[in-house]
Amino acid sequence: MMKRGLLVGAMALSMMAGTMVAQQAETSGKTILLWADGAPGAQGAADVDKPTLTVFLPASNPTRTGVVVAPGGGYQHLSMQKEGEDVARWLNARGVAAFVLKYRLGPTYRYPIELEDAQRAIRTVRANAAQYGIAADHVGMWGSSAGGHLTATAGTHFDNGNAGAADVVERQGSRPDFLVLAYPVITFEAPYAHTSSRKYLLGENPDPKLVDLLSDETQVTKDTPPTFLFATTDDGTVPVINSVLFYEALVKAGVPAEMHLFQHGGHGAGLAAANPALSVWPDLVIKWMRERGFAAPQVP
Repeated sequence: MMKRGLLVGAMALSMMAGTMVAQQAETSGKTILLWADGAPGAQGAADVDKPTLTVFLPASNPTRTGVVVAPGGGYQHLSMQKEGEDVARWLNARGVAAFVLKYRLGPTYRYPIELEDAQRAIRTVRANAAQYGIAADHVGMWGSSAGGHLTATAGTHFDNGNAGAADVVERQGSRPDFLVLAYPVITFEAPYAHTSSRKYLLGENPDPKLVDLLSDETQVTKDTPPTFLFATTDDGTVPVINSVLFYEALVKAGVPAEMHLFQHGGHGAGLAAANPALSVWPDLVIKWMRERGFAAPQVP
């Protein structure tokens, strides 16, 4: 009788696991609205007025990690393929879930709209963690270029959520558990600012206090998430000092940080698979994630 009970229990667990896998497979590849009834501050009903997440789930996720991916584009367009879907599929191949964020852009939308989209993305992933097969405390964020600025801003401007909110998503905290910053925009202060990103996010003549608030190296605290940075010294678009400033602030605050600077490579390399000088950098990211428990150990 006991053996039969154990067998029935095992069958039930197997069926539950199979159902969950089927649900995840059905969810993967879907694009969802961050706000089903319209985003706050929306100035229209077109696609550009609707921030979304596209879900990419791996076949197996041993560490139950998910990453919100923020493509770059100077806050005026989005590199959805090279810095979005390509990154997501690369993470999937290494057993990590990914969620590509389409956030609203300037000049139609300015701060704080972009940050609110990023925070909502993190909250959404956490609120649906069980459905995605991830853990709510294993939600990181990966951003490139201006997406790196948005990611660093999410990592320095966050809250614990609103416990009394009717919307379950808004009850979730918005702090990422780790950050990956690829050739990121960090500072809006001269002489190292990427002035185009600043213009599209803050306008032509922003208040100096707002410039300081959104220069993320000035906002780092001991609670800023562990961070991995990658950049190139000869980046002619976003000066490499952006990464150095953020790394320095992280070290001073006692935040675990790792930075890799390459002499050559320019800006906007993405995963750099075809660039012999840079193609190693994604391997350094996954090594760092494994060391922190955000990716499974490599099988020999």
